[in-house]
Amino acid sequence: MKFQVLDIIPYLTNPVTGRIVSPSDRFAQTIQVARRAEELGFDAYSVGERHAGRFLSSAPTVLLGAIAATTSRIRLQSGVTVLSLLDPIRVAEDYATIDQISRGRLELTIGKGNEAKHFPLFGLHVEDQWELVAEKYELLHRLWRETGVTWSGEFRPPVNDITTLPRPYAGAPRVWHGSATTLASAALAAKWGDPLFTANAIQPRQNYSVLIEHYRDEYARHGHDLRFAYVGSGSGSTFIADTTQQAKEQYGPVYEAIVAATHVPGNNTPFRDIDHAVAEGPALVGSPQQVIDKILSYHQLFRHDLQSISLPTTVPFEQQLEILERFATEVIPTVRREAPTTLWGEDDPYGARPAFAGAQVTDAAGAVSATSRPRLHAGTPA
Repeated sequence: MKFQVLDIIPYLTNPVTGRIVSPSDRFAQTIQVARRAEELGFDAYSVGERHAGRFLSSAPTVLLGAIAATTSRIRLQSGVTVLSLLDPIRVAEDYATIDQISRGRLELTIGKGNEAKHFPLFGLHVEDQWELVAEKYELLHRLWRETGVTWSGEFRPPVNDITTLPRPYAGAPRVWHGSATTLASAALAAKWGDPLFTANAIQPRQNYSVLIEHYRDEYARHGHDLRFAYVGSGSGSTFIADTTQQAKEQYGPVYEAIVAATHVPGNNTPFRDIDHAVAEGPALVGSPQQVIDKILSYHQLFRHDLQSISLPTTVPFEQQLEILERFATEVIPTVRREAPTTLWGEDDPYGARPAFAGAQVTDAAGAVSATSRPRLHAGTPA
């Protein structure tokens, strides 16, 4: 299994201590955690995008650019890029810039977002959310693979003979599709032959299993090679202590107070107390062995390739870094051994993408020549 750290940059007061971290310090912490995650051997670092509620992640490209400039190995992801709100041309330009700065380490995760309140902010209607993301992805997909694109759709003016710059670093980056509550995102990922990232955050695990199985069924129906039907999984907050009881005692009051104060229609966790969250929910709270067992129990059901964790950002930062290190040293080695994957390995068409550093031949417009692009395996999605 591969491992990702995700920060959607909540801007929350610790409900027990009343302490809140300033925006400038939160951004600095996000960048520092990314650097530390790379040092500890995590495979990827992801920054979320939110435009409503108590979050500071409205400009993920800015943060990913800063992280790209201060890291050298770790893959950079978004979690998610709310494509339903954004113009695909700008998405193509911004994220190709990050891809160039990071020398091919970018992988995008797209979705319609799980916050209904952000649609009016952009003059859009929530009723169109699925059609928006599907249409915009069709254009983005072409912009990263073609020059001189001519296209028309329902939700934006047509484009004629457009070539976005910069071009991606070494061919189009891989795109994951975030799925949280319905089959639509899973079906869209399967249609294009892209990997699926299931939120695994607020519903019982059986609900996410339905999304994943639908994805795999549709992936095969569209004629794609199931070897590359990669699946990622999110989780609740991660909190590790010497024993599960200690973890619940230390983090339980914070968890329960945050849950009690969170009222987002359609986005509320059913796991209202820490005992329920540890026993049946997605929270990775407990001893190292408890966390290992929970991840492997999810893997038995999901057969996923990428596990995402999120640090409890309301607790002291030094404690967050300690949890990150304990997860890397006491959890990851066992799970890697018990749940192997080909993701980002030799058999993955995108596995060697960052290794193309300096190997591209570009024309005057910055387009990568066909001979220098990563060679995809036969039968894999373009």
